Amino acid sequence: MNSTVIFSDMTTQAEKNLLDKTREVLKKAGVTGIVEENDLVAIKLHFGEEGNLAFVPPPLVRVVVEMVKEEGGKPFLTDANTLYVGKRRNAVDHIETALKNGFGYETVGAPLIIADGLKGADYVNVPVNGKHFETVKISSAVHNADAVIAVSHVKGHDLFGFGGALKNLGMGCGSPAGKQAMHSDLKPEVDPDKCTACGTCLSRCPVGAIERVEKNKAFIEADLCIGCGECVAFCPVQAIPINWETDEATIQEKTAEYAWGVVKPKKEKSAFINYVMNVAPDCDCAPWNDLAIVPDLGILGSTDPVAIDQASLDLVNRAPVMANSVLGDKKDIADKFRAVNNRNSSYIIEHGQDLGMGHKQYTLKSFWLNQSKKHS
Repeated sequence: MNSTVIFSDMTTQAEKNLLDKTREVLKKAGVTGIVEENDLVAIKLHFGEEGNLAFVPPPLVRVVVEMVKEEGGKPFLTDANTLYVGKRRNAVDHIETALKNGFGYETVGAPLIIADGLKGADYVNVPVNGKHFETVKISSAVHNADAVIAVSHVKGHDLFGFGGALKNLGMGCGSPAGKQAMHSDLKPEVDPDKCTACGTCLSRCPVGAIERVEKNKAFIEADLCIGCGECVAFCPVQAIPINWETDEATIQEKTAEYAWGVVKPKKEKSAFINYVMNVAPDCDCAPWNDLAIVPDLGILGSTDPVAIDQASLDLVNRAPVMANSVLGDKKDIADKFRAVNNRNSSYIIEHGQDLGMGHKQYTLKSFWLNQSKKHS
């Protein structure tokens, strides 16, 4: 079965600027068709880490907001807190970073809601019955929304090869504890030199696997630990180090299951738009963005997250390499993101299809193209 992906390139002219093209992609892809009167609509973004300028520009996001409102919906912009220590680990810093990057109400026309609350504790356990997880920890604001539209920036990633709609949904909507569970199968351990015996981890552990031992330091009993990541996410002094150790297939499959945790409860109320522009080699979580590895290619829309990511990946792999980028001295590269990050990007797409989120096979329907550069 083929899914439909709508595509328009980045060429512009009078009455066909990027705002116009975004609007048409949304219409033709049926993105706004998921919105009903008074729906609370989560527009899932990545606001960008401070210092990174490659994220989707706020004026393009405003088009999505306006179209949701035209359908009678009530949109809000959202993302979940990070696991790593940065400018988006709690809601206060996260909102401040989003505002610095231009996502204020006066620009986008919608309020900001950090999906998992002040410190990442607001989430819902959603059954997925996956290969790796029975349930996943999905941020409450996303789960409780009536509809979700994922607006994703396609770019590289050192663990996923690339990031698109599936990563935006999965890793982006998981709580910090969920992010730890996606990143590692290793059981956490306490660094006694950093531990202050505050008791936060004891109160967060759902199975009583943590106790105070010598000098009241916390200790995690490995045989009891279920690896939920709560203690890692909530230790106020980072005395329980984040475990990043995993393999590319496992983390991608786990993230697909988290994406499924977002989409499964609202299968007919989810839609996706991918911007293949400023295709930086690194994630928007980095406080910088390097030169794009390919030219700006276009805007894609679909109600199938698997198909839109496969189409985005195919577009990048067919595109020429940008001079002076990290790939600038290489020419005929079949897999651009593997060349950058030495990762196979297919696992998240394959597992997303296996879970029933969508189909890798797609029909690309193009419009408003530069006539000299039509895509098939």
